[in-house]
Amino acid sequence: MMDQETTQPQIKPKWKPIGRIGRRVLGVLVEKAKTTPDAYPLTLNALTNGCNQKSNRDPQMNLESYQVETALEELRRLSAAIEVSGSGRVAKFRHMIYEWMGIEKLEAAVMAELLLRGAQTTGELRGRAARMDPIADLNALQPILASLMEKGLVLSLTPAGRGQVVTHSLYRPEELEKIRQQFGSAGGSAAPAAPAAPAAPVDATSASPPAETSGEAQQIQELRVEVKRLQAEVERLKTDVQDLWSNFNS
Repeated sequence: MMDQETTQPQIKPKWKPIGRIGRRVLGVLVEKAKTTPDAYPLTLNALTNGCNQKSNRDPQMNLESYQVETALEELRRLSAAIEVSGSGRVAKFRHMIYEWMGIEKLEAAVMAELLLRGAQTTGELRGRAARMDPIADLNALQPILASLMEKGLVLSLTPAGRGQVVTHSLYRPEELEKIRQQFGSAGGSAAPAAPAAPAAPVDATSASPPAETSGEAQQIQELRVEVKRLQAEVERLKTDVQDLWSNFNS
């Protein structure tokens, strides 16, 4: 099911980097507005459960309600979310992502998936965002990504093409720099290749090794991208462990 919120692209966007819990909270609000509109806006309890959900989340989190409430306060202060009156005395919350980012419906689905999972290939992103709004294939995703990149909301971590990895731009500066380093990216562009070494003399009596085909080269590139993605995931897990340790000792 689709969310029934209207977009307001004429409003000047006012988005800025936010903390990792705030990003998770905002992503959940957008996701639930689109996938479970009958249960939206969300109570604090429902929002906490959504943040800690085991599916469609990376990294996994185990947040307490007070942590979600603190993140909500940040989002409300930035006008990225608001509190609305529910049927009764329980406060409920909704996102303001269309106005805050200056985006439209399909762009919101893409941004929600990036906020919920972080860096991912365009193929993965297309399939995951399509559960919220119809995005038929990669060709349909490309103009959406181009628009988001033009607005500064999405950046590419690897060269365009098969296996391209993208992420959102709402990371704090130190987080974004770390992610770019993990993917060998600077300003969204790939690191230059090292100069080729001089070829060694070939013994005419020995058999030459088969030349690397374009298909093999593509497979190697995809493996490199996957290794970098896994490295980024390990770094995120390290951050989660550090946060848990800090909370345990506080």
